[in-house]
Amino acid sequence: MDNKEINNQRPGISLDRYDAAILDMDGVITNSARAHAAAWKKMFDEYLQGLNQKDSHEPEPFDPVDDYFRYVDGKPRYEGTKSFLESRQITLPRGSPDDPPDRETVCGLGNRKNRYFLKHLKKNGVDYYQGAVDLVKVVKDKGIKVAVISSSRNAKTVLDAAGIRSLFPVIIDGVYMAEKGLKGKPAPDIFLEAAKRLDTSPDRAMVFEDAASGVKAAKAGGFALVVGIDRTGKNRDLKKSGADMIVRDLSEIRRQIDESER
Repeated sequence: MDNKEINNQRPGISLDRYDAAILDMDGVITNSARAHAAAWKKMFDEYLQGLNQKDSHEPEPFDPVDDYFRYVDGKPRYEGTKSFLESRQITLPRGSPDDPPDRETVCGLGNRKNRYFLKHLKKNGVDYYQGAVDLVKVVKDKGIKVAVISSSRNAKTVLDAAGIRSLFPVIIDGVYMAEKGLKGKPAPDIFLEAAKRLDTSPDRAMVFEDAASGVKAAKAGGFALVVGIDRTGKNRDLKKSGADMIVRDLSEIRRQIDESER
């Protein structure tokens, strides 16, 4: 998909049609998706190599692009762990969220991944995407309410590390989901809860997502506009999942808003 194809999908976006904007965090607002993908790969490759030592079968390593987008992106930690394992016909007991990272359960492996992610975050920090932050500021200035959502339990930590937490008066994260019993994507719960917290209805809200599971969730929730962000140009599942339009960066949405107001 080239830039011409992306930019010509819609001549302009009129904010008069919307009361709220709901943005996913990882890969949309912050570049923490890279850290998540690296942590998933380190954890899964270690585990798969351990299986190889037991049965002498050389496993295919975790692909930080295809496997990441297909099985773990946008999902709560333990659901992502289970999803990838099932893709390799591996069944493990779920265990408990208190399982130590070296325990071979779904929760144990998920906790090991989280340990690697936090180490990466501490060592490398996290940046935000300027186009996303600029868009948030523009829509807020025009009276559009904003929320950030994430299946990650580390969302607030990531936003703090990026220095942008104050931009978002409403944050629905993995901790909040667990407390409220919300289902993970592709169920629409997290987006519907964000709309509720913003005191708006889905048919008056925009959603910005980089995960196919998130696009499916927003479409299932009946949101007025679902924008897929494909920074690599390789995530074909976004369109298949029903995204109304796809962009490489949210600066393109900013330009379309400007065009609609000329």
